[in-house]
Amino acid sequence: MRGDGGDIYWRRRMSVLVAVLVVVAVVAWACSSGGSGPQRTSGAQSSPSVGATPSADPLLAGLRTLAMGTASPSPTPTPSPKAAPQERPRRPGEPCAEDDLVLSLQGGREQIYAGDSRPSFLVTLVNTGPVMCTADVGPRAMEIRITSGADRIWSTADCVSGEGSEVKELQRGVPYVRSLEWDRRRSSSDCRSTPPAALPGTYVTTVRMGKLRTDKGIFHLR
Repeated sequence: MRGDGGDIYWRRRMSVLVAVLVVVAVVAWACSSGGSGPQRTSGAQSSPSVGATPSADPLLAGLRTLAMGTASPSPTPTPSPKAAPQERPRRPGEPCAEDDLVLSLQGGREQIYAGDSRPSFLVTLVNTGPVMCTADVGPRAMEIRITSGADRIWSTADCVSGEGSEVKELQRGVPYVRSLEWDRRRSSSDCRSTPPAALPGTYVTTVRMGKLRTDKGIFHLR
């Protein structure tokens, strides 16, 4: 009875040892099959026989399934933006666009006018557009204004007779020029016959035309 018991004991020990060796061998095979090193195979093993169907490898099948499940989805193509509609070409004789006009003022810059001398100014308007255009350069549309601090002293828009409009054709690059001499008197909208004379002091001249503004011209009366 003792001998039989000893045999059974050792047989159980050998079974456990064999199972462990089998597990180690399977793990070693799995690691060696995923390695990057070259594998040596015989010609008969590398060339399967005609008509033979290779058995499916469960390990490779599992890897393929895992790769398909974790693959990143293809990015959705972004639609190209629609092209902006082209602007209609401007036709000669149409009203000028303010972006195509350059308004400037000359004269009355840090000058002193003593006695009866009158300040004089020169206004220029240039069309930089592609074609000839028209602009209203009348005393209301193109206003020349003289101020002293917050006091509005004189303006071409005051006491204008008629419509006060004067439409001019502006060729590209050819300036429209307007000269002005101020009589040193104030102006008002009520068109008084004898407006008072402006007092000695510092004055500022600007020209306005729509949204266009010239630089300030500063001068002094003595």
